[in-house]
Amino acid sequence: GSVHRTDVIELDVDGEATVVEQAHGRRIPAVILPNDGDLTYAKIRLDARSLEFAAENLGAFDDALARSVVWLSLWDMTRDGEFPARRFIGSSLSALATETESTTFRYALAQIATTAWHYVDPAHRDETVRHVASSLWNLALNARPGSDEQFQLVNSYLGYGEPGDAEFAAHTRGLLDGSVVLGGLEIDNNLRWRLVTALSRVNLVDDEDVDAELAQRDTTENREFAFGAKAARGTAEAKRWAWDQALTNDDLTNMQLEAVVNGMTGTPRPDLAEPYAEKYFESIDGIWSNRTFHMAEVLIGGLYPVYADPARLVELGDAWLESHRDADRALRRMVIENVEGSRRTLRVQRYNTGL
Repeated sequence: GSVHRTDVIELDVDGEATVVEQAHGRRIPAVILPNDGDLTYAKIRLDARSLEFAAENLGAFDDALARSVVWLSLWDMTRDGEFPARRFIGSSLSALATETESTTFRYALAQIATTAWHYVDPAHRDETVRHVASSLWNLALNARPGSDEQFQLVNSYLGYGEPGDAEFAAHTRGLLDGSVVLGGLEIDNNLRWRLVTALSRVNLVDDEDVDAELAQRDTTENREFAFGAKAARGTAEAKRWAWDQALTNDDLTNMQLEAVVNGMTGTPRPDLAEPYAEKYFESIDGIWSNRTFHMAEVLIGGLYPVYADPARLVELGDAWLESHRDADRALRRMVIENVEGSRRTLRVQRYNTGL
């Protein structure tokens, strides 16, 4: 029931093609894994036969490093528009059921989130997000009590709430008020605020509720959490407040500013992000001229409305870059990185739409 290494052939890849004499005449294995052992930096592609087997049996690889090399290859193909986004999600969710390597686990959850929210065909996004949320919750229920995997699964699950999702509301409210208990899961201060923010994002708590939560333990850290929770609310009014706070409230500390920025853009709703596509590019020059480098980096990097239409973001971004050819190189780099992310999203979405 496991996939294990049967042989290793050591060689250097040199030129466009490298003949592997040692493999001649031997039976083809289920998987041929280039760069086994992760000995060099490389983007690898499995042959068609190996790819099909690996995608169906990702979690069965008994060597953690080999498993992560295969997983990374599937991820590279997904983000390059060469592997179906929903199939990557399916393979990854299946593998998470048995994965115990913490770093691999954390990266996989982040990759699943990026794929679900940005790379799948927009026509299938809603059903994909619901499927991922349900799968993560079930994995959390079955995870070892008190384990790192259980904690990571719950934290990831909280990022998939959508307005009107009664199941998400019941789970999240239940964890917050104690009516839902996952054995071994400690609801510490940070996780409690993560729950409050998740409920704020789907409009199940308002600013008064956030203030009441803060009043129970008013600390510097909790004030930062409160700013983030208010900025995360899924309403146009909350986004206008957060945008204004980020750009005009000079009394915010660096950490409070970061909390507002992350809350502002962390709500996965295109309708709330769209109004800030043009505003973002109109605000860049003022931010760069009037803020410290660190704060400018936070604002220019963090206020980018990643959930807006990627085609519109690319159009606006290319226009800004064309009109700012002589801008500071550090500033252009920040903008280029954001726009290239949208360009990739657009390209990968089009690939998945065409499947």
